[in-house]
Amino acid sequence: MRHLELHIIQSVPVACLNRDDLNSPKTALFGGVQRARVSSQSWKRAIREYAKEKAPSYFKGERTRLLYDPLYNAMIDNGLSEEDADIGAKALIDYLVKIDEKSKDRVKSTTLYFLSPLEIATLSKEYAKTKDPKKAAKSINAEALCDAADISLFGRMVANDPSLKVEGAAMFSHALSTHKADNEIDFFAAVDDLQSDEEAGAGMTSTQEFNSATYYRFMAINLDMLADSCHLAALSVDERKLVVRTFIEATIMAMPGARKNAMNANTLPAYVLGIVRSNGHPIQLVNAFEKPVWSKEGYLAKSIQALKEEYARQKDIWGIKDIYTKAIPEVSLQQFLDEVVSYVI
Repeated sequence: MRHLELHIIQSVPVACLNRDDLNSPKTALFGGVQRARVSSQSWKRAIREYAKEKAPSYFKGERTRLLYDPLYNAMIDNGLSEEDADIGAKALIDYLVKIDEKSKDRVKSTTLYFLSPLEIATLSKEYAKTKDPKKAAKSINAEALCDAADISLFGRMVANDPSLKVEGAAMFSHALSTHKADNEIDFFAAVDDLQSDEEAGAGMTSTQEFNSATYYRFMAINLDMLADSCHLAALSVDERKLVVRTFIEATIMAMPGARKNAMNANTLPAYVLGIVRSNGHPIQLVNAFEKPVWSKEGYLAKSIQALKEEYARQKDIWGIKDIYTKAIPEVSLQQFLDEVVSYVI
């Protein structure tokens, strides 16, 4: 399997990038100590949004439970009456992911479904011809989906019709701090602007949790998979290169948006190690940090050093071979992207 790996070291100040059900920053135990954690799903969402803004013609996938309106409108455009369009939209939703019978305000599916505008058009056109949701779904030609690079990269699961399943060409790990990290509590008070001078005290007080951490992030892309019939076969080589370039840039640059106004933790990576290998499977270098990094002079330099040493150790012990290795900031982002996309063939 020819694949690209990205190993990223990124330091983030006071932040709550990804919250749990108690509104606390997510954590995980690794190497016997608590680490700050950002789930892969959280960072993938930010990457999808960045890529969509950068190359909107190729990243048009939408994950939603609100399938009814786009399907209904597309069926009207295909000449169905309002009654038949209503029946058809509901039938397709029920076939793909089931209608949520508990939803009272509007028609929703039970789970999120990932689809592109071209799929909506295809489903609606075929249903208008056949009045059969199964036949309409079977008419989707994955090879012709030129607007759904995000579906190809991130994948989707369709339990009711495995033929619509797309195995994601990209894989992510949860981001973990390279060091022990504890959540802290911020007590804050807010002033009531209309409070009289005679009144003392704050308008409200509360607390919120945060942490700060140097993260190790990992992503890999199966480059061979991108050209097969279930992924980006409809695109030319140059278009596939554009998709991969956009996706890599988004992976490096995008940040989860949680509390971006209150804490604004947007930073750029301090180190990005890019590796292309012609065979084998992607390998994380997270065990570089199984022993937590510790330094009174910051974590970045120690984390980068540990990452380099772990990769050198793996190459020496296991005979891991690469056909391309380059790191930012040893080269610029643009040079890195130019060189990496040359392997997308």
